[in-house]
Amino acid sequence: MSSSTAFPGQSPLAETAPLSLCAREPHVPADRLVAEMVPPPRFDSVRFDTYVPDPNQPSQSEAVTVLAGFAAGLGGSHATGAGRRRWFSKKPAAPAGPRGVYLDGGYGVGKTHLLASLWHATPAEPSLKAFGTFVELTNLVGALGFQQTVRTLSGHRLLCIDEFELDDPGDTVLVSSLLSRLVEAGVALAATSNTLPGKLGEGRFAAADFLREIQGLSAHFRPLRIDGEDYRHRGLPEAPPPYDDEQVTRAAYATPGASLDDFPGLLDHLARVHPSRYGALTDDIGAVCLTGVTAVPDQSTALRLVVLADRLYDREVPVLASGLPFDQLFSDEMLNGGYRKKYFRAISRLTALARDAKGLVAQ
Repeated sequence: MSSSTAFPGQSPLAETAPLSLCAREPHVPADRLVAEMVPPPRFDSVRFDTYVPDPNQPSQSEAVTVLAGFAAGLGGSHATGAGRRRWFSKKPAAPAGPRGVYLDGGYGVGKTHLLASLWHATPAEPSLKAFGTFVELTNLVGALGFQQTVRTLSGHRLLCIDEFELDDPGDTVLVSSLLSRLVEAGVALAATSNTLPGKLGEGRFAAADFLREIQGLSAHFRPLRIDGEDYRHRGLPEAPPPYDDEQVTRAAYATPGASLDDFPGLLDHLARVHPSRYGALTDDIGAVCLTGVTAVPDQSTALRLVVLADRLYDREVPVLASGLPFDQLFSDEMLNGGYRKKYFRAISRLTALARDAKGLVAQ
């Protein structure tokens, strides 16, 4: 369809064709990667007092108390974020105990809300605090190099790592080395994950071969278990069923800033864009409209889709789709494999975004 031709039946005010994610090939400079290491827009305004613990899960209230105390403890003169050195020593002061907290729990219990609240509560300038996903952290190392990343983050008071994942042995060694250097520099750490630190890597690769690195990471953190059900499903209606192609297309033409793509084509495009650029891929997108959603064909494609789902969720971009419902995206084999928690998180987040998109369809 021409960009100057309205979709049949649409308002004459909406005369511009939708955007296309497949037409975008963003290039993200390294300095943007550093500057964007802050809580995503969805978590701009979250605080400890906006977290609503499940009354049936006392571990949630306990987590708020522990994290608030952790944040307060980072405000002393000993925690400047610059790895201050002792007057009579050439080495940075070693922390007395674990220099981090590790939030362990299932998807949807509010771990990211709590992690972002910790970032906001820590008494330091934003430039002295960093917040990013595990993938974003490894991408930063790729962009800056290991030594420059250490120098850049060593000046921070706090590093928050969301959805801590160890997807391959190389990342295990890389992140273990990076966090060890940052702890030596006096940087406090906080992370979320669906797996306890001592169990990282199980079901994904030969954990025994990297036990030393995994256990080294575990020693940096105090594990903090958060039990509970996915809050996105607590008391909420089921996700709306998929719409037909015509409904999705019509909504895309009627929604300012919407994108419209064929789902299989988008999956192919994601393979040509580095995951570190998926955030930029969605810049200024008001809604994502997808036609022909099908089951994801393989694990590599599925993992790329997980990253895109995370970036869309962070930015609160509604997703309107035709084809299969989102709970049928991944095969039983995938949902029972080593990356199952990633896939369940993606389903949970896409379901929430599908609910957000319900109002885009004319009733």
